[in-house]
Amino acid sequence: MPFINLEAVEAKELLPGFRAKMIHSEKMTLAYWDIDAGSILPEHSHPHEQVAAQVISGEFELTLEGETKIMKAGDVAVIAGNIPHSGRAITDCKLLDVFSPVREEYR
Repeated sequence: MPFINLEAVEAKELLPGFRAKMIHSEKMTLAYWDIDAGSILPEHSHPHEQVAAQVISGEFELTLEGETKIMKAGDVAVIAGNIPHSGRAITDCKLLDVFSPVREEYR
């Protein structure tokens, strides 16, 4: 299915305050997040490469390799596999994460 309307994709709440609409291709997963202000992303890592916290709207605090940055619209972080990272929604925000390879646990 080459054309997808995000309105037709069911959102899944994967952590308290973190709802995502997932799109999967053969080699990637795209996660379109709606995150409530104050929601916490605990420190974690995974083997997937991640182009993370592509901020569409709002503000998200991302900590990566000991450095913390307030991410705003237009900001992007690139996270190699197995690198610990964490975050916190400062405001209600919308983010796009891209993972490679596919996040099978998100199907």
